[in-house]
Amino acid sequence: MSRILVFGCTSAIAIEAARTWASRKERLFLVARDPQKLQVLAGDLRARGATQVETLVMDALDFDRHPSLLETAEQALGGPIDRVLVAHGVLSDEARGRADYGAAERDLKVNFLSVVSILTPIANTFEARKQGVIAVIGSVAGDRGRQSNYLYGTSKAAVATFLQGLRNRLWKSGVAVVTIKPGFVDTPMTAHLQKSPLFASPQKVGRGIVRAMDRRRDVVYLPAFWRPILLAVIHIPEALFKKMSL
Repeated sequence: MSRILVFGCTSAIAIEAARTWASRKERLFLVARDPQKLQVLAGDLRARGATQVETLVMDALDFDRHPSLLETAEQALGGPIDRVLVAHGVLSDEARGRADYGAAERDLKVNFLSVVSILTPIANTFEARKQGVIAVIGSVAGDRGRQSNYLYGTSKAAVATFLQGLRNRLWKSGVAVVTIKPGFVDTPMTAHLQKSPLFASPQKVGRGIVRAMDRRRDVVYLPAFWRPILLAVIHIPEALFKKMSL
């Protein structure tokens, strides 16, 4: 039985991952900023079989609270955390971010700097223990800067690079670092986007995250068909790519 810490647990994708863990009777510590959603989710997970569910209301930008989070979760669950999933984030308003640096900076803080702040003490503890699994939800948008969402893509590219370095550092200590790269997912965050066959369900992506963490994968595209698509996009020559409307 694992003890699992989930940040941004009220996102549609994280909810589905947590439901899978609940069905396996895991112990869960949930962190999110909306107390009502957090309470509803905790009740749902208990009903689905979770052995224990504890919660904490916290905004991702409350940096001063990050260093004590792991200790708080472990005290609540009665033992060491085995797995951590970081799932919070915002889909940047590109037009606003282009016009106002303050808006762009806030999105970078949420999507990137808060991840570094949260994971730094956790990574140090897991490294000392020589065990654990850390997973973070990134995005295929981070694989190449596109004019339509380069601010969001920048934050996700930064996360991917940070996780790559962390994985390179921690693997020798027996700690797995899993980078999750979803494509389009049909969630409230993408409700304003026109849907297409490329959109996946949060259920499929959530189950894929659990499977990737079980297998201690390095980098996982969800669904898997995004890997060859992004491989092709990455290798488009810059002289051609800059002329494309993507």
